Amino acid sequence: MRLFRLLALFFVSTILFGCSAMTPSDAACTATLETGRGPVHASEIGRFFDGVEGTIVFLDAQTGQTFCHNPERARIAFLPASTFKIPNTLIALETGVASSPDFALAWDSAAVPRQSWWPAAWAQDHTLRTALPNSVVWFYKELARRIGPERMQAHLDRFDYGNRDISGGIDQFWLSGGLRISAKQQVDFLRRFYFGELPVSERATKAVKDALIIEETPLYRISGKTGWAGFGESSSEQVGWLVGYLERKGEAEGQVYFFATNIHIKKNEDAATRMLITKAVLRRAGLI
Repeated sequence: MRLFRLLALFFVSTILFGCSAMTPSDAACTATLETGRGPVHASEIGRFFDGVEGTIVFLDAQTGQTFCHNPERARIAFLPASTFKIPNTLIALETGVASSPDFALAWDSAAVPRQSWWPAAWAQDHTLRTALPNSVVWFYKELARRIGPERMQAHLDRFDYGNRDISGGIDQFWLSGGLRISAKQQVDFLRRFYFGELPVSERATKAVKDALIIEETPLYRISGKTGWAGFGESSSEQVGWLVGYLERKGEAEGQVYFFATNIHIKKNEDAATRMLITKAVLRRAGLI
């Protein structure tokens, strides 16, 4: 009877304290990626980063396994840059600043003149539906100004997003201000976003998911967002991001895998490496 009571007490304590204490961002990185094709060791993933300083965090939502290449860098927090457009869009929809994915803003070329480094797609009017995949900075700066510091801070606190620091200006904090987030934190945020664990409506979550789709085939769907801290600046340290998730179809319907890749960008051509590395890992894992 005494043994039974002790076991029961241990079981209850685990439920009350143990389960809530450990999150994917706290979980230790494994050095081996378990896949349907067998284990893939960190040294093999490292080959995809040949000549590139970077990291990838990969979470198998089915098993809870978190794999990291360069686990030290995976814990270092960087400016999120345009990956912040994911929470920014959620907040805009949730606060009513944006009424729907069709919410539109006109580009005012006098107030926001085109810069030489702008992609051509930025120099035109946009809706929320087009501004997210095109990563239109002026559009999201205006959204942030309309959301305002008080509501922005409240939502980042509720989201537990990175270090939650919005210092440096309401329309700059994710580009050159105080906000920082690590690759492990990015994956944890995406997991909570995907499974509806953030304090936002299903409507807002679905709208953002629809806008994040990058590639879709009969076997899988890849969704995600790039980011480039220091883009358009020659003097700052430049970090490139690709964060997102892969959903399986067909016989593997319902399986989802999360990833966050960041690299040090030395020249513009390095930007493409974000996707190349990420897809190489997904391919080696037998997911694409």
